[in-house]
Amino acid sequence: MNSKTLVLKISNGNFEDTISRAAHILKQGGTVAFPTETVYGLGADALNPAAVRRIFEAKGRPADNPLIVHIASMDSLDRIATDIPPIAFELMDAFWPGPLTLVLMRKSAVPDITTGGLDTVAVRMPDNPVALALIREAGTPLAAPSANTSGRPSPTTAEHVISDLSGRIDAVIDGGAVEVGVESTVLDVTSDVPVILRPGGVGLEDIKKHVGEVVIGYTDHAVGEGEVVRSPGMKYTHYSPKTKVVLVEGEGRAVAAKMSELVESYSEKNMRVGLLITDETAGYVCADEVYSLGKRDVPEDAARSLFAGLRYLDGEDVDVSVSIIIVDGSVKCCGVGVAVLNRLRKAANELIEV
Repeated sequence: MNSKTLVLKISNGNFEDTISRAAHILKQGGTVAFPTETVYGLGADALNPAAVRRIFEAKGRPADNPLIVHIASMDSLDRIATDIPPIAFELMDAFWPGPLTLVLMRKSAVPDITTGGLDTVAVRMPDNPVALALIREAGTPLAAPSANTSGRPSPTTAEHVISDLSGRIDAVIDGGAVEVGVESTVLDVTSDVPVILRPGGVGLEDIKKHVGEVVIGYTDHAVGEGEVVRSPGMKYTHYSPKTKVVLVEGEGRAVAAKMSELVESYSEKNMRVGLLITDETAGYVCADEVYSLGKRDVPEDAARSLFAGLRYLDGEDVDVSVSIIIVDGSVKCCGVGVAVLNRLRKAANELIEV
């Protein structure tokens, strides 16, 4: 475990030097957190078992939870995947670089620890100049789950990474806030009909334009302990703050009414209430602490705000921590909104449908 985590801040004139310093750490078998367009990832050489083991140790991540391998060129893809179907190349052309992860058959060069012992490997090409430059300079594909303590809300800023992993990783590149805010969509293309294993930054509607039939292969709750999973985010508790989360789902007016009722009830018990709330609902409900999810019909806003809001209300930025977090589940369920609601359901201790 590291006594100190190096913070490398991207600023005018130091981009190449920062990338070079971070890549040197990776080449030595170290761990570096870096921004992608989705969330911050915790990177290590995907082909170095000892380096990948340090990811699991830093995060406290279960060893049977497979990692996503990040590449910066198609040449790297040839090093780690085999028997790639034609539909995969069509999807790469359409969505790479971008928030789509493809599950492919792995080559033997990829160690078991990276894939959770599976015969497949999850691969994506991130759409972020820092991430792409770092992968190229490191000269190897990078295994990179979200750069947070396992089970906690994913990090969308370097400050979130430091809050969770300071002293546990070698370095973090501060590239500012991410653009998308939720993790990539994971699509298994090793079967005849592609299977979505995790909703994310690329919506179902966009994928179906290229593949036609798609199977939904995930639930909004963790799967059983004995089950084998082929994607991150399927098996264990995810995205959860320390504070209890109550998610209220339904039509806008009904959600606003129920949230108002809950605020009143908890306040009567002298509980400090925090709200993660859409702009429309905020016109009807108030509480001790409020964090905006943006417009109800613009799920991209909610995606960018989701994890930052959970962390804010969990006491990372507020002077007095709240006792309960009530979340507005009236976000439009299309495109990235599907991923937003998936993450909220996994984070919630209690779900109320109205």
